[in-house]
Amino acid sequence: MLDLRQGVFACQLNMDELKEESLKNVDEAEFEGKTVVDETKEEQEDEEEEEEDEEEALPHSEFLDIFEEGLALMVQDPLLCDLPIQVTLEEVNSQVALEYGQAMTVRVCKADEEVMPIVVVQSAMVLDLKNAIRRYMELKQQREGGVKHISWKYVWRSFHLVFNGEKLEDDKRKLKDYGIKNRDEVTFLKNLRSK
Repeated sequence: MLDLRQGVFACQLNMDELKEESLKNVDEAEFEGKTVVDETKEEQEDEEEEEEDEEEALPHSEFLDIFEEGLALMVQDPLLCDLPIQVTLEEVNSQVALEYGQAMTVRVCKADEEVMPIVVVQSAMVLDLKNAIRRYMELKQQREGGVKHISWKYVWRSFHLVFNGEKLEDDKRKLKDYGIKNRDEVTFLKNLRSK
């Protein structure tokens, strides 16, 4: 009897083990099947997205043309009509600040009688004006294709700014302290050496 019970018990253990193994195999097969199906769907979706991207993607030159057309329309706005066609974000922001009274235009007159309209914030210092002049000249040269590099250390050693006969020597002093207001003229003069 004991042998029969042991045999039945052993058979039950074997059957339980077989059931567990078959369940594992079924679970793994289902898991793998789902993974393959999911991967196939994902690949199809990726291919569709790539095709859509390729259809929507524009060559760089076409994108630039569209952008420049939009920019040209924007610059026709009365608020921005003073800006050049190849406008920068900095120039647009300066023009908007000027309209809202947050900035002022300082007219810088050079010896050759060229007038540079330089936009600076209301609380600008002399150094801010000098940096704005530098930026104005760099943009002008980029647009006209002139000299590639200017030594601004040399420029500020050789030239100075004058307002109402007073040199603007202190870079940390505010333009308002010199009495400079919106649309005032500042002269860009060469330093005279004393012998």
